[in-house]
Amino acid sequence: MLAAVLDEYGLDTAEVTMETRFTEDLGLESIDLVTLAGLLRERWGDRINFAEFIADMELDEIIGLTVGRLVTHVEELLQDTDRLPGADRLHSAERT
Repeated sequence: MLAAVLDEYGLDTAEVTMETRFTEDLGLESIDLVTLAGLLRERWGDRINFAEFIADMELDEIIGLTVGRLVTHVEELLQDTDRLPGADRLHSAERT
């Protein structure tokens, strides 16, 4: 997903690590984060809500947001939903 956003800006060859910052290192702007949020929602539906994730952050935290922090957040949410009753049916429906 991030590769799709980076490709739009000719950054598809950029080295991205868990410490890479979206705005400071990749030069992404708020509209780019909105695009990324849309891709996350498209892939995982309501289980991943980017707006909710950044809602409690201060502006400097959003500006300094790293790939690793977002990845950790997504992993935690996906693990939490995997523990819910009926999660196996949810995942099989996503694969079809």
